[in-house]
Amino acid sequence: MSALLPKAPWTAREDLAALVRALGADNIRWVGGAVRDTLLGADVKDIDAATPLPPEDVVEACKQAGLKTVPTGIEHGTVTVVLAGGPVEVTTLRHDVSTDGRRATVAFAQDWREDAARRDFTINALYADPETLEIFDYFGGLADLEARKVRFIGEAHQRIREDHLRILRYFRFRARFGAGEPDAEAEQACADLAATLKGLSRERIGMETMNLLALPDPAPTMARMQALGVLAEILPEADVQALAALVAQEQAQGIAPVAIRHLAALIPADPTLAGQIAGRFRLSGVQKKRLMSAASRPGDTAPPQALAYRLGVPEAIDALLLAGRDAKSIENFTPPIFPLKGGQIVARGVAAGPQVARVLHNVQTAWVDEGFPDATRIEALLEAELASLK
Repeated sequence: MSALLPKAPWTAREDLAALVRALGADNIRWVGGAVRDTLLGADVKDIDAATPLPPEDVVEACKQAGLKTVPTGIEHGTVTVVLAGGPVEVTTLRHDVSTDGRRATVAFAQDWREDAARRDFTINALYADPETLEIFDYFGGLADLEARKVRFIGEAHQRIREDHLRILRYFRFRARFGAGEPDAEAEQACADLAATLKGLSRERIGMETMNLLALPDPAPTMARMQALGVLAEILPEADVQALAALVAQEQAQGIAPVAIRHLAALIPADPTLAGQIAGRFRLSGVQKKRLMSAASRPGDTAPPQALAYRLGVPEAIDALLLAGRDAKSIENFTPPIFPLKGGQIVARGVAAGPQVARVLHNVQTAWVDEGFPDATRIEALLEAELASLK
């Protein structure tokens, strides 16, 4: 008897049923992450579909059914269908014509197994009939999923030569799904071809690395990458033990993992170097700022709420966790607004200009250090500061 995909809320969506009607039930199967994650009982975020129809036929069939499409990757056979419950990427069955490790030239195909053969891992090459929920497994993905084994389809070295980023994807999937023994062939191929990562764009390296670091506990996987010589190709500065210590703090305090915080633990406490690594990984300006803040390691001695006021709550949580201190106390903290204004100082006889700014700064610093006392104490602090000017 064939395996069946368990019924999940997404499998009963009416907008997905409309897509199936538009293309024809024989011309569409759910594939990849949605099938894998449903089998694992995990939440499904993105839904992908495969079809033997060429992309122009997909567009026309959806148009006739009143479904909006966006040609997000039409040259590679992918059409995004915009549905009420979220977009679905519909990709024509393909086989590789040529690859150079960074990009592939593909041709459209009609055979489902041929399409499965060009995918990366067996657990990602599971297809499901949208109506009967029958699962089509061409390369032992169901058994690997049950064993929590991440295994390349076919010969591992060849799969990596087709796309060098698959090295990092292998380790990300190991960190997420691989509770079982690692696949020896996969690890050997990743070690043998680690140097090929240098040929990839910084954006692809950065995105895949940050996706791995966003997982709850990437430390054991990072340690394995280091042992196999993979981590040295993308982050030679990495200190895996420091990452493990941070993860232990997050878990002990019940604080959700953050990729930037994990990256900060991996690298030396050097804001300049942090800025360089942010550039290397093509991080956003916001990410770079947070990474550099964490790299300055400001959380060793400062009171948690004072740290949150000066840095912001997320940055203060980073700093405290990296220092091995309690961050839970400020998780829901809202920094107060300093009530004293420059005009109030001028009204007390201080000439407008730099001196007002100095008084304001000194009073505010004392107010923060004392734990944000009330207006009476602020007035006393101001009086003391004004007295020092005389």
